[in-house]
Amino acid sequence: NPSPELCRINEDQKVALDLDPYVKKLLNARRRVVLVNNILQNAQERLRRLNHSVAKETVRRRAMLEAGGY
Repeated sequence: NPSPELCRINEDQKVALDLDPYVKKLLNARRRVVLVNNILQNAQERLRRLNHSVAKETVRRRAMLEAGGY
């Protein structure tokens, strides 16, 4: 559904403009952007967790090496 502003602009035009196809395109583009954003957020969260695990493992191994070395 077009917004009230778009309807008003449409009514103000001398030539009748059908904004429906453009609104549909915008909604479709918005849906795809939201989808990609969700994928990126999930990937970022997985990377954050992986980075945390790697940091913990690094600390653990460093501690083992130091304990074995002394």
